[in-house]
Order: sequence, then C-alpha cells, then structure tokens
Amino acid sequence: MHVHPWHTLLGPLPADTTPQRAAVGTPEILARPEGAAIAGWEQLTLLLSAGVAGLRAIQVVLDATGQPIAASDLVLYRSAAPSQTGGSDAVPLSHVRQESIGGRFEEDGTFRGTCWRSEATEPPDDDELKWQMTPSEPTAADVAGPADVGGGSLATSTVARPWGAGVSRRSEH
Repeated sequence: MHVHPWHTLLGPLPADTTPQRAAVGTPEILARPEGAAIAGWEQLTLLLSAGVAGLRAIQVVLDATGQPIAASDLVLYRSAAPSQTGGSDAVPLSHVRQESIGGRFEEDGTFRGTCWRSEATEPPDDDELKWQMTPSEPTAADVAGPADVGGGSLATSTVARPWGAGVSRRSEH
C-alpha cells in the first residue's frame, strides 16, 4: 500500500498541486530560424516526492494553440530488498521499480506510446544498477480520452487533471 494515493501510475493527483509551466525551447533556440517550429510550445511538469519511497513525474507538452501533443507519467518506487549476504554482516539493499507511460497525441485524439516497467536491486558496492526493462502497449483504459473523468487514464491524469479543460486554448475559440 502506498502512503500517498498519487504515488501510482496514472493515479489521482493532489488537489493543491500546481504544475511548472515553461517554454519548450530556450530563448537562444527560439531566436534562431529553426526555433519557429516550436515557438509558443510549452511544457507542464509536475514533480511529486514520496521521500525515500520514491517519486512521481508528469510532463505534458502543448503546441502553440495549447493543444496537448505529448505526455508522460512516471512513478519510481523504492523499498527494502532481501539481504544478499545474510547474518549479522547483512547489507541493507533497496529494490527499485519504475513504471511509466509516454508518447504523443495524434490529431484525431488517439495516443501513440509505450509503457515501461523497469526493476533493479541496488548493489551493495555502489555499482551501476542492472535494470530489467519490459515494454508494453498502453491499454485502452490507460489512454482513454478526457471524457473519462473517472481517472486512471493518461489524458485525465496528466492533462485534464490538474490542468483542467482550460489547458487547451483551442477549446476557447
């Protein structure tokens, strides 16, 4: 069981969260001719810390009209792992699991992306983690449209909530 209800992939977000809003390109890139391709694009990011238990990171990219064009949701879990050495000289290890979904929204509203589940146990000698990574296709429930306000979908978790229908300036025209 998670201490925070939001510490789950595509889970509900706390009501008091506010995403950070920033331009996709730096001022230097936007000043160059090729910067015109991303002029007006913004990224909304939300980082939630669960302390030593992990984190959640959500990102939505909006085009110049305010339409969501890409989104991702990532949750990292960290927990105690069984000791590899046993006895009184046992070294506490951590098991790390990461779940994510990310991709792009097509003009017809469909989502094209990938889910990932990655797991590793932190080695006692500070070596690099050896990840086991498994990709999968998002389910229909994962990518349900904003009308599915019951939650649990990429669109409702990362776009409709907490940024609401007002995220899309296109809907205001």
